[in-house]
Amino acid sequence: MEKSSPSIVVACDGSVQSLSAAKLAAELAEATGHPLKLLTVYPASKESVLVISGVEHKEIEAGKHEYRRKVFSAAKEVMGGQADVAEEILLSGDPAHEILEYMNAHPGTHLVLGRRGYSLVRSLTLGSVSEKIVRHAHGAVTVVGT
Repeated sequence: MEKSSPSIVVACDGSVQSLSAAKLAAELAEATGHPLKLLTVYPASKESVLVISGVEHKEIEAGKHEYRRKVFSAAKEVMGGQADVAEEILLSGDPAHEILEYMNAHPGTHLVLGRRGYSLVRSLTLGSVSEKIVRHAHGAVTVVGT
C-alpha cells in the first residue's frame, strides 16, 4: 500500500448518475481544497468480447482510450471548470473490484460515485457496483442517487 494524501476521486462511466457524482465531487474538492481525480474502469466483459472477436491489441487499447476520453470529457463538462482535475485514471477489469483495489492502494481517498437505481431483482441478479463498494470499501464513500 502506498502513502497517499487526501483526495476526492469520482468514479465515472458516462451515465447520468456518474455525471451527478462528478458535479458533487467538484463541489467537495473546491470546498475541501483536496485534489480532484477522475477514475473510470473499462469493463473486462467488453474487453473479453473484443479479444474473442479477434480484435488486435492495439485496437483494443485505442478503444479504451476513446472510452476514457468520452467519459472524462462528459464529466469535465458537467463540472464546468469548478475544480481542476489533478489526475485521470483509467483501469481495466471488474469495476467494483478495480475501484476497491484503487481505494486500498490510496488511503485518504474519498470516493464519489453514482447509483443507477436498478430494481431490487436486477440488483440481486447482476449485482450493484455501488452496493459492493459501500460494503467493502475502507475509506469514505459518497453515493449519489437520482
